Amino acid sequence: MTAHHHDTPLSVEAARQHILADARSPGPAETLPLDQALGRILAEELISPVNVPPLDNSAMDGYALRLADWQGDHWLTIGQRIPAGKLGQPLAPGEAARIFTGAPIPAGADAVVMQEECQVHEGRVRIQRPPREGENIRRAGEDIALGQPVLTAGTRLGPAQLGVAASIGRDRALVHPRLKVAVFFTGDELVMPGQPLQPGQIYNSNRAALSALVRQLGCDLIDLGQVPDSLDATLAALEQASAVADVVITSGGVSVGEEDHVKSAVERLGRIQMWKVAMKPGKPLVYGRVANADFLGLPGNPVSAFVVFCLFVRPFLLKRMGANLSPMAAITLPAGFQRTKPGKRREFMRARIEDGRVVLFPNQSSGVLTSLAWAQGLVDVDAGTTVQPQDPVAYLPLSELLT
Repeated sequence: MTAHHHDTPLSVEAARQHILADARSPGPAETLPLDQALGRILAEELISPVNVPPLDNSAMDGYALRLADWQGDHWLTIGQRIPAGKLGQPLAPGEAARIFTGAPIPAGADAVVMQEECQVHEGRVRIQRPPREGENIRRAGEDIALGQPVLTAGTRLGPAQLGVAASIGRDRALVHPRLKVAVFFTGDELVMPGQPLQPGQIYNSNRAALSALVRQLGCDLIDLGQVPDSLDATLAALEQASAVADVVITSGGVSVGEEDHVKSAVERLGRIQMWKVAMKPGKPLVYGRVANADFLGLPGNPVSAFVVFCLFVRPFLLKRMGANLSPMAAITLPAGFQRTKPGKRREFMRARIEDGRVVLFPNQSSGVLTSLAWAQGLVDVDAGTTVQPQDPVAYLPLSELLT
């Protein structure tokens, strides 16, 4: 772990690289039935032992015929009926087969004409227009060929991926273990929702938001709740958390004020690094290790904590879970706002798309959590940049930063 001593703020990319370079691999993999593997990360490459579809089959309800047998007004005898799941006989010359969607194409047939284009009379069929070679035939292996890799190791198993695994006959998969993530929150001004507020107190929103972010990634959440603002209580919580979890995440108490005990507790029990990241919202990124657990300290400010989670903690947790990481994929869209005062730090502003343009939440203060509930994405604006309406801006959909 390279220490970053001097006070020069790190870029967002450099901070991400620092923290990801240090992320360890997950523990031993386990085999799970597919119906228990939703949200898990594949620990093996899945190679298809079959062709999908296994045989050439019909894309339509209609009639299978040989192109050679077609003559304009000519009637063909309907020699057989082939429903899905049954193998037909080879087509005799001058014969057509009644065929249904998904049914195997009989030997000799080289086109299927859909029933709407066929005239049927007393066991015979007539097709008014010339059939095209291969029309309405789905070829064997056109979705997946035998021996083809279909899912790479590191893929998160969502509904589509589970469907693909099932389509090649897999009923189980080797997956990485779930990451155990412990969270606790400091701040004597914080009160749990449901309790009465005393003067000077606020409700703890970070516990609700950050716990949900951790769970939504598919981690096992160990919620240690609120911890009093004292060094002893913080040390006890850290020891407990690091004994049971792979990763410990806290919010609040990470600056260097007299009431902020998290940093000193981590330094006493393990080691810590603080990086100033040149971004807004967001303060220092605190990263370290306590016993065998990784430690990540988030700002106490709700919007900063959320954005820092999306940009740094999420990729770190995904890498610890064995997932393939894709770079932050911004979409370029025209601005529906003006920004005349260029900021000194790279800024991630709460935004959404309206009529094809990116619009901002009116209040971008980092205490305003409603901005995140309203937002569907973040606008990523470089330091020192002015933005005029219609200028292209980088928009990061929240959907890609949360799961």
